[in-house]
Amino acid sequence: MKRYNNPKPNEWAQLTERPLINQEQLRDKVSSILDDVKQNGDQALLKYARLFDGVELNQLAVSKLEVEQAMEEVSQKLKDAIQLAYDNIYTFHQAQQIEEEVVETSPGVKCWRKSVAIEKVGLYIPSGSAPLFSTILMLGIPAKIAGCKDIILCTPPNKNQEINPAILYTAQLVGVTKIYKVGGAQAIAAMAYGTSSIPQVHKIFGPGNQYVTKAKELVQQSGVAIDMPAGPSEVLVIADETCKPAFVAADLLSQAEHGPDSQVVLLSDSAPLLDQCLAEVKRQLALLPKKETARKALENSKAIVFSSIQNCIEFSNVYAPEHLILAMEQANRYTSLIQNAGSVFLGNYSCESAGDYASGTNHTLPTNGFAKNYSGVSLDSFVKKITFQELNKEGIQNIGQAIEVMAEAEGLMAHKNAVSIRLKQISNE
Repeated sequence: MKRYNNPKPNEWAQLTERPLINQEQLRDKVSSILDDVKQNGDQALLKYARLFDGVELNQLAVSKLEVEQAMEEVSQKLKDAIQLAYDNIYTFHQAQQIEEEVVETSPGVKCWRKSVAIEKVGLYIPSGSAPLFSTILMLGIPAKIAGCKDIILCTPPNKNQEINPAILYTAQLVGVTKIYKVGGAQAIAAMAYGTSSIPQVHKIFGPGNQYVTKAKELVQQSGVAIDMPAGPSEVLVIADETCKPAFVAADLLSQAEHGPDSQVVLLSDSAPLLDQCLAEVKRQLALLPKKETARKALENSKAIVFSSIQNCIEFSNVYAPEHLILAMEQANRYTSLIQNAGSVFLGNYSCESAGDYASGTNHTLPTNGFAKNYSGVSLDSFVKKITFQELNKEGIQNIGQAIEVMAEAEGLMAHKNAVSIRLKQISNE
């Protein structure tokens, strides 16, 4: 990790930059894949499976038999853990169901909103560096609560044409409609445009690498909604002298092992504490199975000393991290200062892994600074909010003249007439 000492505010923007692939080259590569899938459908998907995944597929759809076999292969211990997480995530997201009241804005004018499920949603589940079955819980559960009719899932297979059993088990548990063996930008294209095997969806969810994120960004221009730009994972930890350095190091490494393009940031108001935490990172790194992946991520990561915790939080608000951990005993003192973050973890025992798996909050979160203007996935992500209004005679009389004046001022006389004709009818009665 690169170390910095009290950087000036005019240097913060540069320090908040994420490691990125050349954007022009990335766009060109992804656009080529999207166009190919749009034109050639399944044949393009089979070609990319050979090219990118090294697998010769017989079919794209996962069979009922494969799902049944997965149910047997997953250990009861893992099933129990998944069920605990399921229950907590379901409880948290079900509580987001709110019955909105009818509001009478003026006498005789009633307005209200109704939540309606998005009918067809697509879930992308990465499976390259890790089989992220936990993401199925995070996306499938709110989709189920919302009442989405079709829930499509795409995930890359291994070289034996197989999907990890835990992915298939969890997909079945949350009520996924169809599962397909396709990954990367081509999976996003398939769900966006539809192929002979994979149906087109109305909104696409799920994290992924920079290719997947760019694909989601590009298909959005074709009228397919996306959850958010959710790219490589990141965490920012703010630690004071009441933290536990071993815990801090473990949290940093838990994100670094996601991939070489992940980024972790450590901030503190104590230089000696920073040294202790970095020493722990080095010690724990040597013990990790994915130490080479984590080491590459650490090369793009930063450790920064500031003069105060308040300055650390100010920098964090500029960085806008996906995950923010306040590693300190009095973390609640600072919550009012947090403006930009995907999900926040308070205190020494609130490890980021809890949010990733089983606390109940959603782990599909905005990255790359998008926490400044995006929220994480929630129940609202899977519904549309339709507004209703109902005016009676008293209502149109109360607001009609204002509408006429405003419509005429905008030169929209047909708009004015739609009111005037009603007011005239009422006056003639």
